[in-house]
Amino acid sequence: MAANSDAPLASDLPEALRKIRARTPARILVGRAGAAYRTGTQLDLREAHAAARDAVRAEFGLKSALGATFAKQWELFEVCTQAGSKDEFLLQPDRGRRFSETSRRELLKRCSRDNDIQIAIGDGLSVPAVSMQVPGLLQLILDGARARGWTAGQTFAIRYCRVGTLNEIGELLNPKVAILLIGERPGLATAESLSAYMAYRPRMAHTDANRNLISNIHSRGLNAQVAAVRILDLAAQMMRLGTSGFRISSQLPTLP
Repeated sequence: MAANSDAPLASDLPEALRKIRARTPARILVGRAGAAYRTGTQLDLREAHAAARDAVRAEFGLKSALGATFAKQWELFEVCTQAGSKDEFLLQPDRGRRFSETSRRELLKRCSRDNDIQIAIGDGLSVPAVSMQVPGLLQLILDGARARGWTAGQTFAIRYCRVGTLNEIGELLNPKVAILLIGERPGLATAESLSAYMAYRPRMAHTDANRNLISNIHSRGLNAQVAAVRILDLAAQMMRLGTSGFRISSQLPTLP
């Protein structure tokens, strides 16, 4: 069946609708052929689904994900949670929220305590997100922290990482603000989206209610410059108020 005349091709759309499509990766106004998507849309969806599955299953390695030069520049090192494999990480989430005993010792040995901020990099559910977003974002955050006169602990990477590792980072290293840059669960819009989870003096008893989140850090969402400013401003707010979580919120800029 020919393409439905009520769903024109992108080139046939009015300028206002073309602008709407350009502002979002969502598949809106893509048209149909009879009761189905057009072939191009179907193939695009299958490609996006495959990318999402690959992102979840990808194994994290410090040099393979971030590059040997970047790892050396920031003196990064890798630790691991109690999850012993990707399957264990996916099937038993609690194993990804606590460090292994060897990793705890390594963190205490190589990281200083009581800094203003402590950044950690976690693979989460998308290694490609870490590879694509962290190299540009990390330097902006650390440069901005230095400009504000803050002290920053030694950044490190976490294999098989869940958001709950923030609590143990707080217990071990006692920063004012802990920042976890972690790969988001991939969707059909992008498999390369990063999140920044943040908490003020996190402790083992804390829950999601004690954390704040800046998400959708990727090329079609928040770029690195905007994300870094939001992270730093939120960290400053946490330090000023002495708390984090539902009691405070990120101050978003007014849309034009």
